[in-house]
Amino acid sequence: MKKYFLSVSIAALLATTAIGQRTPQASPSASVMQSIGVTDFTVKYSRPSIKGRKIFADSSELAPYNQIWRTGANMATTLEAGTDFSFGGKKVPAGKYALFSIPSGAAWTVILNKNFNQGGTQDYKESEDVARIMVVPTSAEFNESFKISIDPTSDSTGFLNISWSSVNIPVPLAVGTEALTMAGLNKAVAEKPEDIGVLQSTAGYLLSQGKDLQVALAMADKAIGLKESYFNYWLKAQILSKLGKNAEALPAAQKALTLGTTAPDGAFTTFYKGQIEKGITQIQSKISAAPKQAAASVKGKKKK
Repeated sequence: MKKYFLSVSIAALLATTAIGQRTPQASPSASVMQSIGVTDFTVKYSRPSIKGRKIFADSSELAPYNQIWRTGANMATTLEAGTDFSFGGKKVPAGKYALFSIPSGAAWTVILNKNFNQGGTQDYKESEDVARIMVVPTSAEFNESFKISIDPTSDSTGFLNISWSSVNIPVPLAVGTEALTMAGLNKAVAEKPEDIGVLQSTAGYLLSQGKDLQVALAMADKAIGLKESYFNYWLKAQILSKLGKNAEALPAAQKALTLGTTAPDGAFTTFYKGQIEKGITQIQSKISAAPKQAAASVKGKKKK
């Protein structure tokens, strides 16, 4: 009897070990996370391999033409976005979606479906689609295993690339980065109007966009009033120069260099010192060139 129970115990242990042991998948799982601007996109999918089989044709064993495909293997591929976005020109709310497609030689149909928790295509319902677009395939470097990537092209645009064999399906993505960023910065300024970091971040973003520069200047001045630093003086100098006020920008830039040199930190020594010195030279050149430009402008008017 003891031998019997011992045998059962050993068998149970072996079974448990076998169940817990990880084995290779025919189509291994994969994920990709990519930010475009301030929006995070995440794709989760499985990667089948060709293994000598035929794909993307009328008689394909895998992903045949003109049939709904899970765009991967195993469970349906999912795409999740942290903010509202544009999917091939179609506006889509933030959230998680299943990604399906219908391969074709001329143009693929690429689909986002709100039922993201489904296996394969057996539960797919067209009535649950939130976006359905047409995308012309392009040639690509050969991929034995199915691959999805997200490639940003700017801080508000990019492509979701669906690639297998020598075929790539580039799905355009777009997000309202400027509006999202300004909404977040305005909220931060409203909640923390005396926070130097918030003021400098907002002024710096406005400077990078070349808009509302007077507002950016007021924020830089407020940050300086709260606590002087090489960073906020250099920020002010750049805004003034962008406004064409180089005579005012020069002393601000020089003050930034003095403050940084007096109490240097790692960022000033490795990055900002050289940038400020170069900026001072450029501002001085603009000041020197201003009288010549003004004279040339007057001379041109007289000729007319």
